[in-house]
Amino acid sequence: MKRTVLMIALPLALAACSGSDEPAADTTAEATTDTAPAETAVASGADLFKQCVACHTIDKGGRNAVGPNLHGIDGRAIASVEGFNYSAALKAKGGNWDDAALDAYIADPRAAVPGNKMAFAGVKDAEKRKVLVAYLKAQK
Repeated sequence: MKRTVLMIALPLALAACSGSDEPAADTTAEATTDTAPAETAVASGADLFKQCVACHTIDKGGRNAVGPNLHGIDGRAIASVEGFNYSAALKAKGGNWDDAALDAYIADPRAAVPGNKMAFAGVKDAEKRKVLVAYLKAQK
């Protein structure tokens, strides 16, 4: 079963790193359990998150870096990580990080919260954002 999961995860992970906006080939026909898609999403999300590690940590109890630690972000109040110096714009945003807020912010941080300090241009590919959001939500 582990081999089947790896056979599914590897092509998706490689496609996620390729920078191509073309969707990866459908390899889910070999999936034999209901957990395989979730495991694949986490593996692909971990790969996509590599572009975030220059500024963010995700470990429980991890330090803030250029950006705040993202562990446990799902459902957390926006601009609430203790010890991180958020922009006035992000502090004023209010609300919680849910799927829609994460997706919009990851897509285009400057448009989602004008005046914030995040210099990242965003992830334009909706499927990659969906996988990245699922990965972030799994970090509890």
